[in-house]
Amino acid sequence: MVFTSHVFLFYFLPLVLALYYACPFRARTALIAVSSYVFYGWANPIWAVIMFFGSSVDYFCGIGLLKLSKLPDVDGLPPVIDRAIPRTRKMKALLTVSIVTNLGLLAVFKYTGFVAENLNLLARTLGFGPDAVPIMHIVLPVGISFYVFKAMSYAIDVYRGDARPMRRFTDYLCFEAFFPDLVAGPIIRYAALEEQMRVRRHTLDKFARGVAFFAFGMAKKILVANPMGHIADTAFASGALHVGDAWFGLVGYAFQIYFDFSGYSDMAVGLALMMGFVLIQNFDSPYRSQSITEFWRRWHISLSTWLRDYLYIPLGGNRLGEGRTYVNLMTVMLLGGLWHGASWNFVLWGAIHGGMLAFERAQGKDSIYRRLPRPLRIAVTFFVVCLSWVFFRAKTLGQALVYMKSLFGLAVVTPAAHVPAGVMYTRLHASVFVLAALLVWGAPNTWTFTSRLTAARAVGALGLLALSIFVMWTQSANPFLYFQF
Repeated sequence: MVFTSHVFLFYFLPLVLALYYACPFRARTALIAVSSYVFYGWANPIWAVIMFFGSSVDYFCGIGLLKLSKLPDVDGLPPVIDRAIPRTRKMKALLTVSIVTNLGLLAVFKYTGFVAENLNLLARTLGFGPDAVPIMHIVLPVGISFYVFKAMSYAIDVYRGDARPMRRFTDYLCFEAFFPDLVAGPIIRYAALEEQMRVRRHTLDKFARGVAFFAFGMAKKILVANPMGHIADTAFASGALHVGDAWFGLVGYAFQIYFDFSGYSDMAVGLALMMGFVLIQNFDSPYRSQSITEFWRRWHISLSTWLRDYLYIPLGGNRLGEGRTYVNLMTVMLLGGLWHGASWNFVLWGAIHGGMLAFERAQGKDSIYRRLPRPLRIAVTFFVVCLSWVFFRAKTLGQALVYMKSLFGLAVVTPAAHVPAGVMYTRLHASVFVLAALLVWGAPNTWTFTSRLTAARAVGALGLLALSIFVMWTQSANPFLYFQF
């Protein structure tokens, strides 16, 4: 089930909200848990079974950590396992079981085919035959990368003493399967949601802001991202292109992925607010960044902070010297690329960003890059980000290389290359392209705009929601881009 469908908008969401506010507070987490499993298993019930298995392991590992700590409850609540308490081998074993289970699920469903393909390539290179390793075609459960990272944050936070474990199984299922952020984030860490599971406020202002968030997110997806996706799909499916067409298609994709992904995050934040939960900001006008370092403070903030706190810092961060810092940055971004997809294209995408992060750090405060005028810094950063998007969007490495050649006028262009231009440069697409640019570089983001929700802004949000629903009926199925991760 997707947010931009009539089943969700006219049946699932109204029913869940009605039941939610009709239930006593203690029953609401159980209702959210059940609703979330219905939401997730709507397309494929097996996916819900897989998530339930992982959630069960994580929950019992948390309970095991609590019992091994031998700490009494405090004011009727499970205690936080104080950092001063020595972590025993059994406690470390439970943490390991949780992490291995989650990474194992991710590896089996996401990377089995990728590993087999590369082993077969190596086998052919060494002369062992073409089919040394059988390739299993396993359907990737939607959003598995997101909920696996959520689950890992639970076990790690409880083990570190950053949050208290959960006693009620339904509470954990509510956290893990929370349908607003389940399939495409933000990646909400357990420590940030633990207290809200027990205590949260429900106000009319919060609900109204949630509706506004949802409306603006849907408008981003339906009215901007989808038309930009048509431009990008046409360009990337066309082979060699003229320079102008290639850049138009690439910037169109940059707009598509931003409005698609930030639109989903806005809708997730809005749905959570309607139920009293406050999620984190996942996007902060990233295309206004003046460096790649700043870009990663503004783009997919929940992922970048997760990688920082659970991977970069444990690897040593910047505490072990400059050389090790660069290695850590590259390692984190390469793994971040693989997190997005089992493909060498994503590895290269991560390598570009990791290399730029290391380069910027090596330059220091007096670098030429930092001395450029602000508009040029923004332009250079956007240029680098767009080049990296080529590897993110292209289906194969070969397609990415052809597209890169087109961007710099090095591709062999045939007469057929004129055909895509007639599809991309329609009045609608050109108008939405200009609108997207104005929104990216000239308008406040959703968090800023809804921080003071006046009557005029509320009416505008409802108008956009109505328009988006109307246009939704004219479009074919339009899942969010990050569903594939």
